[in-house]
Order: sequence, then C-alpha cells, then structure tokens
Amino acid sequence: MAKSEKRRTSTRLPPQIACAARAADARKAADLVVLDLSKAAGFTDFFVICSGGSARQTRAIADAVMEALKQDGVKPAHVEGYDRAEWVLLDYFDFVVHIFTPETRTFYDLERLWGSAERIAVGTPADAPRAERRAGS
Repeated sequence: MAKSEKRRTSTRLPPQIACAARAADARKAADLVVLDLSKAAGFTDFFVICSGGSARQTRAIADAVMEALKQDGVKPAHVEGYDRAEWVLLDYFDFVVHIFTPETRTFYDLERLWGSAERIAVGTPADAPRAERRAGS
C-alpha cells in the first residue's frame, strides 16, 4: 500500500493546472501535489494541493494562483476560506486548488482521502511539462 501512495507519473498537466502549480511554487508552496481525479470523482478532474507556512503565506499563494490564472482569462467560480487562510479553496470547476496551513492539511489529509487518485509529479526539475512551458515563455 505504501508503494501505491508514493506512485507518481509523468502525465502532462493541462495548461491551467500547470500555471496554478507554477504560481504556487513561485510563492514557495510546500509539498505541492496534483491529484488526477478524473477517474474517481464526478465534480472535478484535478486537485492541486499545497501548504503555506502561515496564514499570510497561504493568502500569498492563493493571490499568486488567482493572478496567474486571471492573466489567462480564468477566474475562480468560488473562493472559500480566504479570510481565515487556514484552508483556502479555489474552485475552477475542472480543478480545485487547496492551500493549507500545515496543521490543517494534516488534519484533513486529502491525499489519504483520495488515495486511489493518480499523483502527478510537479515542482521538480524532472517535471517535463513545466520545463517546456518555462522554455516556451
């Protein structure tokens, strides 16, 4: 079971999800993970999950993601938790960005809850779609 939890793939990320992940990474988001829920859930296709070290950093990550996607003409359908910033949820219909403080992320443990979802590698130099997008920018 531990091996399946650590399973990663080199699946190419859709451009908006890659953009959100890059924006979070630029604000030094910790433990950045993308879960492919397209085979498991009916309400969204992907989760982008990350952590900020404090409420202030969590808001900064949310702001960066919203600003980056706004430049592509995309706005969240719903934003939840921004004021308290322990768990900020940005709902873009096809994907949902979850930004947690470390304690809140541990408590809700979405990666365990959606353990059957495919994990997509992000935030590493080996992340080819990310490297290609940077080179093309």
